[in-house]
Amino acid sequence: VQLMESGGGLVQPGGSLRLSCAASGFTLSNATMYWMREAPGKGLEWVLGINSVGGTTNYADAVKGRFTISRDTARNTLYLQMNSLKPEDTAIYYCAAKIGSTTYRGQGTQVTVSA
Repeated sequence: VQLMESGGGLVQPGGSLRLSCAASGFTLSNATMYWMREAPGKGLEWVLGINSVGGTTNYADAVKGRFTISRDTARNTLYLQMNSLKPEDTAIYYCAAKIGSTTYRGQGTQVTVSA
């Protein structure tokens, strides 16, 4: 199982970014996928999840209405669309896959929101 995040970077407040997570070694539609983040000095925060049938769950009130999780099963890729970004969204963003009882996590991609 491999997960490779991309799409992070520096963006101004109010801007948008789309993160991608390319999955290999398994099929996305057979797993529950998550986006998590870790801000400087804070612990790991679960952000959004999408289950095997495409149902989504929001774990973080702070991103409600601004972030959207989606997947492309043909490309075996998970996405996180982030709009109206705020400085407090600055973090390393990770994708994760829960397959059976095991959760795998990628290396992460840095998102910095700053003027």
